[in-house]
Amino acid sequence: MLKIAYHPIYKHPLPEGHRFPMIKYELLPKQLLYEGTCIEENFFTPQIPDSRHILAIHTQEYYNELTKLTLDRKAIRKIGFPLSQELVDREVIIADGTIKASEYALQHGISMNIAGGTHHAYTDRGEAFCLLNDQAIGAKYLLQKQLAKKVLILDLDVHQGNGTAEIFENDDDVFTFSMHGASNYPFKKEQSDLDIPLDNGTEDVDYLKTLKEILPQLIEKQKPDFIYYLCGVDILDSDKLGKLSCTINGCKERDRFVLQTCKDLSIPVMCSMGGGYSADIKIIIDAHANTFRLAQEIYF
Repeated sequence: MLKIAYHPIYKHPLPEGHRFPMIKYELLPKQLLYEGTCIEENFFTPQIPDSRHILAIHTQEYYNELTKLTLDRKAIRKIGFPLSQELVDREVIIADGTIKASEYALQHGISMNIAGGTHHAYTDRGEAFCLLNDQAIGAKYLLQKQLAKKVLILDLDVHQGNGTAEIFENDDDVFTFSMHGASNYPFKKEQSDLDIPLDNGTEDVDYLKTLKEILPQLIEKQKPDFIYYLCGVDILDSDKLGKLSCTINGCKERDRFVLQTCKDLSIPVMCSMGGGYSADIKIIIDAHANTFRLAQEIYF
């Protein structure tokens, strides 16, 4: 059975002007249930995890300042959200969702987190709506528990996974691969193990050709036994924060290729949703829902 992390805190209310990015976390599970892609039993509720799992990635000083709400104004501005206890709890619970979903992926081949993909969080700071790096926390958890020996983080959000790249820059057990807009945020990129910058306006044909050429070769060379897939839908031509020109169908084909590749090679995959900022919320929900629809179609 497909297992999906979801907690009501994912739809954390923010002050006016900050709410739009959060709406999808309420609507997506409703859509999946309404259309019959999922049933209630597909969802599980993450909780507050053992802080040791978070501190395996993030520094004690940063985590203390975050949880005690003592970050300075500059640090809060870089995060982009007003800091609150509920917001911090939300990020911590998202991390637990990814940890537990990782274990479900080992059992069932695939699992999902309705939220997550917080790839701009560094070891010692947050950036761009990301406070804690959920997939980095999950990867380190698997490695420390000896549930995986080599992890591939496949980041196909339109923005480079700069925090993830920094976290694992000296870790040979995690391979970081980011395919992103060349001229998009972050404007000062970190160095992933493999970065594929794409020109503005890249369309489906070129996007998919690049991915289909690179990913199988990368997997063959690195031989990961677990994959984290950051499946942001901000590659769409309608996205307000992206500069690529992929269609809904192109985005769906991207997900189909990634998930089918993982299934065919028997590599467990855990998916975090990442970004999506189209002006029409229906486009965001449909694009994200496609990932869940394909997971059910391919695996179950």
